[in-house]
Amino acid sequence: MRESLVVMKFGGTSVEDAKAMQRTAGIVAGRRERGLSAVVVVSAMAKVTDQLLAAADAAGRGDKAGALALASRLRTRHIDTAAVLVTDEGVRAALQTVLHSEFDALDDLLRGIAAVGELTPRTNDLVVSFGERMSSRMMAEALTQRGLNGTHVDARTCIITDSHYGKAAPLENAIEAKLTELVLPLIEAGKTPIMGGFIGSNADGITTTLGRGGSDYTAALVGGGLYAGAIEIWTDVNGIMTTDPRICPDALRVKTISFEEAAELAYFGAKVLHPATILPAVQKSIPVWVLNSRNAENEGTKITAMAAKCSSPFKSIAAKKKLTIIDVVASRMLMSHGYLKAVFDVFDKYECAIDMVSTSEVSISLTVDSNQRLPEICAELGKIADVKYEGRKALVCLVGEDIRGHNGIAGQVFTAVSHVNVRMISQGASEINMSFMIDEDDVEEAVRSLHAVFFANPDATVFDVAARVPVAGA
Repeated sequence: MRESLVVMKFGGTSVEDAKAMQRTAGIVAGRRERGLSAVVVVSAMAKVTDQLLAAADAAGRGDKAGALALASRLRTRHIDTAAVLVTDEGVRAALQTVLHSEFDALDDLLRGIAAVGELTPRTNDLVVSFGERMSSRMMAEALTQRGLNGTHVDARTCIITDSHYGKAAPLENAIEAKLTELVLPLIEAGKTPIMGGFIGSNADGITTTLGRGGSDYTAALVGGGLYAGAIEIWTDVNGIMTTDPRICPDALRVKTISFEEAAELAYFGAKVLHPATILPAVQKSIPVWVLNSRNAENEGTKITAMAAKCSSPFKSIAAKKKLTIIDVVASRMLMSHGYLKAVFDVFDKYECAIDMVSTSEVSISLTVDSNQRLPEICAELGKIADVKYEGRKALVCLVGEDIRGHNGIAGQVFTAVSHVNVRMISQGASEINMSFMIDEDDVEEAVRSLHAVFFANPDATVFDVAARVPVAGA
C-alpha cells in the first residue's frame, strides 16, 4: 500500500468555473504540503454533461443547427473560463488552442450524427466524453500554476473497459497494468497526474463511459490500481448526512461509516456517492473520505471496512423516488418448480434491476427504478401470469449496523410512520438495511418523522452533534 498517495476526485461543482478550479488547486496544494502525492480525477464542469447529451440528442434528430448552437455555448464557457484561470499569456493561448481543437472535433462529430440522422450508444459516449476531456486539461494548468507540476493524462489510456457503451464495465487487471505503466512514473517524478473521470476505452481504443456518477468510480479504480493510502471524494456537502438536509434541516454529518453501510445508502438514493465507488476500495481496504470542496476544513465522513460502535440503531435514512411496483399474480403456478426463475429471467433479459421483492401465496411484488422497458417486460410476464403495475412510488431505507440486535426496532419504525400508507416491507435480507415502499408524495413526511425519532439523542462519537442546526420553535 502506498500510504503517502491520495487519489482526489472533484465533482462538477468543484470545477464549475475558474474560481472553483483555483479553490480545488488550493486543496490539492494543501495535500502536497502535508507530504502526500496526489492523483486528481475531475468531472466535467457543472451541467456540461447534460448539455452534451442534449446536443447529441438534437443531432440524432437531425437538428444540426440546434446541436451546434449548444456546442457553441459550451465552447464560449470553456474558453472564457480558461481566460480567467490562466495568468500566463503564452500558457493561456496554448490551452485555448487545445480547447478550440477539441470543440472543432465535437462540431464535426455532431454534423456527422445529424447527417446520418442516428445516434448510437457508441457515438453518444464519444460526445459526452468531451466534458471530462476539457475540464481535466484546464485543471492541469490550474495545478501547474500553483507549482504542482500538473500533468494531463487521457483517462482513456488507463481506464480499460468492455464495450457496453453507456455503462461500461472496467477491466481491473488491465487498468492496474496501465496505471503502473503510465501514471506511477509521473508520481515518482514529483508530478501531479490529472485525468477526467467517467470516461474510458475498450481494448480497441474506442471511447466508453462508466455511466452517470462514474467519476467516483474512476477515482476508486485509480486508487485501487495504484494501492493508494486513501481516496477522497470532494463534493459540495460536508459528507454523508443522517438524511437529506433539504428535508430535515437538523440532519447531522456522519463522522464514520462502514463500506457496507455507505454502499447501501448510495444504492438506495443517497446522492453523495456512486454505488460502485465503494467496491474497488473495499477489495483493497482503502479508506474513502467524503469531503466538501467549499468547506475544506470540515472533517467530512470516513468510510472504513469496519463500522464504529454506535448506540443509535441507524446511521442514515435515504429515499429513492420514481419507482414502480409490479405485481405478478399466478395462483396456480407460484410454487411450481421454475416459476420464480421464469419471472426473474424476464427482468434479466431486459437488463432491468430490481430493488425489492416480496412474495405471498399467490403473488410476487417487485419494485424497479427504470420505466424504459416496462411495457415489454409486463407483456412478456403476462404470458405466464396476471400483471399490473403502479408508478410514483418511493423506497425509504434506514441503514445501520446490526439492526437485528435492537429489540422492537421494527415496531418503533412503523409507529413513527403509522400515519403513512406502507405498501411493501423488507428487512430479512440484510442485517444493515430496513426498507419499505410508500407513495412519492409521502416521502418527506415519513423521513422527517423517522429522523425525529431515531436521531433525537445521537451518539456523539459517530455523529457531528456539535454542528447540529437548531430547529425553529424547538
